[in-house]
Amino acid sequence: MTSTHDIVRIKITLDNVKPTVMRRIEVPVSVKLDTLHELIQAIMPWDNYHGYDFRVRETYWGIPMPDMEGFGFPIADARKATLARALSEPNFKTLRYIYDSGDDWRHTIKVERRFTAELWDTFPRLVAAKGRCPPEDCGGPWGYAEYLEAMSDPHHPRHTELVGWLGRRDPNEIDIAAMEAALSPFVKQPKPSARRPAKKKA
Repeated sequence: MTSTHDIVRIKITLDNVKPTVMRRIEVPVSVKLDTLHELIQAIMPWDNYHGYDFRVRETYWGIPMPDMEGFGFPIADARKATLARALSEPNFKTLRYIYDSGDDWRHTIKVERRFTAELWDTFPRLVAAKGRCPPEDCGGPWGYAEYLEAMSDPHHPRHTELVGWLGRRDPNEIDIAAMEAALSPFVKQPKPSARRPAKKKA
């Protein structure tokens, strides 16, 4: 019986947004893509009430819906595909994650490291984070840019409107403890047979 499991460290960057919004996490390559979606939602964090899909070139994974057939790109079921499956796509370079097709939040997922870990090591694991996630439904990267501009300029024509709607947010402020707490429900505790051996007394 194997005593290790395969892990991948991935860097998730929110495209077209400044200041940079980035997360690094380590997850088993066996994680299902629908669970990876939930993990990203937890650590950005998004509110998880919009649709999503993952893409590697012309291959798409999400929650298949009959009304998507006419768009010319069949969507495979993210609940049945693993991250390992996506990484095995020919000529794989990056995995794309799109959340909320209306606001079009696009994320680039890059593999930084693959390694094996002992079965008693627990995952997923947050490694690093930078930048606060934009608020939901603010108009995508361009709407968010306008909000940041308006927030910082009391004379901006939409200052009162946007600050009244979205409040004041520091785009560089992040809460690592909250992200780790959001990940905790996804951490699987090792089986008793796979726990770290107790140290022998001297």
